[in-house]
Amino acid sequence: MVDKVEGNRQSVYRSKEGSFAPGLRTAPYYLLSVLLLFVIWQIGVTLTSDTARHFLVPTPAAVAGRFVRLVENGSLAFHVRTTLLEMGLGLLMGTAVALILGYAVAHNRVIAYLLEPVIVTSQAVPIIALAPLLTIWFGPGLASKVVVCGLIVFFPILVNVTTGLKSIDPQLRDLFRLLEASPTQVLLHLEAPAAMPAFLSGLKVGGTLSAMGAVVGEFVASTRGLGYLVKQGQNLYDLPMMFVAIIALMVIATSIYALLTLLERRVLHWQQGER
Repeated sequence: MVDKVEGNRQSVYRSKEGSFAPGLRTAPYYLLSVLLLFVIWQIGVTLTSDTARHFLVPTPAAVAGRFVRLVENGSLAFHVRTTLLEMGLGLLMGTAVALILGYAVAHNRVIAYLLEPVIVTSQAVPIIALAPLLTIWFGPGLASKVVVCGLIVFFPILVNVTTGLKSIDPQLRDLFRLLEASPTQVLLHLEAPAAMPAFLSGLKVGGTLSAMGAVVGEFVASTRGLGYLVKQGQNLYDLPMMFVAIIALMVIATSIYALLTLLERRVLHWQQGER
């Protein structure tokens, strides 16, 4: 009995170590990738410093100075808040629609036959081509940016939710049917847990893509947001400002991915314990 308890305790310790070890093991690689990026940046500055086009690659010091000025006058925080709002609302809208349609497609062949061609065709059109049309329909304000973000987020989550629901073992469905479980019980106790890994994987992809949706919408028509900041930098040949906005977008996308990865580990801790 004591040996069994000790074995269970060791397995718990191993599962806990496994949940923290991946982050510790990969941290040096993340730092190395950032260092490599700065090395490439510095090489680009060095190669263009003695040419007439030296202004095309700003130095890290120039970008840092532009960053400080944007922070001091409050414009960077203002544009970051705008982009985050667009991304958050677009992610919520795209996720909600993807969950509803994914459930419908996985359970009804008629709906699947009707919707799948439309969904696939809509994804074949580049979002940059749809953004001007959406701006005309929904106006140049927040709504059009949210719709653009939602469209980009929608497809990967829909595919993963549908795949997760369709991959459930038919014998488990037969078991729930034998136990006369209600549709709500089947959803809560079978389908939701079974589809959760696929859903969270799709959510990580959609969360990072939402930044692209916000920027695309801001490129078309906007007076605020990080995409607008990049566009203004292009028009004014203010490359340090463009670099600040691009780096801010990279930090936001990386942070969203890290937070969703942490959420995935918390929600799917039972899977880590089995490994």
